[in-house]
Amino acid sequence: MQKVIAISKDIPQSQVYTNADMQSAGEKFSIGAGDVVAYIKRSPRKQTENEDSLGVFSLGDSDCALAVADGMGGMPCGAQASKIVIESLQHAFSDAAESEFGYREAMLNGIDEANNKIVSLGVGAGSTVAGVEVCNNVLRPYHAGDSMILVVGQKGKVKLQSIPHSPVGYAVESGFLNEEEAMHHDYRHVISNYIGFAEMRIEIGPAINLARYDTVLIASDGLFDNIHLNEIIDIIRKNPLAKVSQQLVTMCGKRMRHEEPGHPCKPDDVAFVLFRRNR
Repeated sequence: MQKVIAISKDIPQSQVYTNADMQSAGEKFSIGAGDVVAYIKRSPRKQTENEDSLGVFSLGDSDCALAVADGMGGMPCGAQASKIVIESLQHAFSDAAESEFGYREAMLNGIDEANNKIVSLGVGAGSTVAGVEVCNNVLRPYHAGDSMILVVGQKGKVKLQSIPHSPVGYAVESGFLNEEEAMHHDYRHVISNYIGFAEMRIEIGPAINLARYDTVLIASDGLFDNIHLNEIIDIIRKNPLAKVSQQLVTMCGKRMRHEEPGHPCKPDDVAFVLFRRNR
């Protein structure tokens, strides 16, 4: 049974999670103008390192940045690559200053630094990244690869859904595949852009004004490969943030361990961070 999440005063406002294997349903704390739950766990079917990493960065009384990185399986040094991404962002945001563009410079510099470091390893390592910076209740998304960003309003309206940098992701966006077909597609995990790729590009999404109780979910594909998008949205719409995390963790873990008719079963490392504006 998953442990009930409680707000911890011992968790710092900026936190990095690498090679972690949580036994609870996440760690919850307040940051900026909202509440956060961070969760990360190794695949139930492997004994090697967790190749996912995540970071939560405080940027003052009302601002924050959140990021998830997924080290690419099947390539060397996946755990190291995702760690480099999050630690590079941590370094970039440690001295970040707000500008007329929010904290865009820090986010871009952190990702660019990570790309240079991973390329310089010279072993073919790679990692995805998905991150947001929230400045004065305005969110700006950034990503490279297939880790996803989802912003859902209080009544379940999807305000933002990032497009994976993959042939399957583009096929869904153009209408050639639906979400169900994409989830079971043989080439779902073939990506065309990632950190550690010499020609890496950072996609900067549109600015989103966050209303009170809007929810942001950033997650590696371990979550989105095991829970249908409509299920995720429904869980977010109906529940307080701690319970959202609990239900996502429970459902994802159950499906990774047991095949059920009509549902996916794709064991993988999983990392996600939830943010809900509360003021």
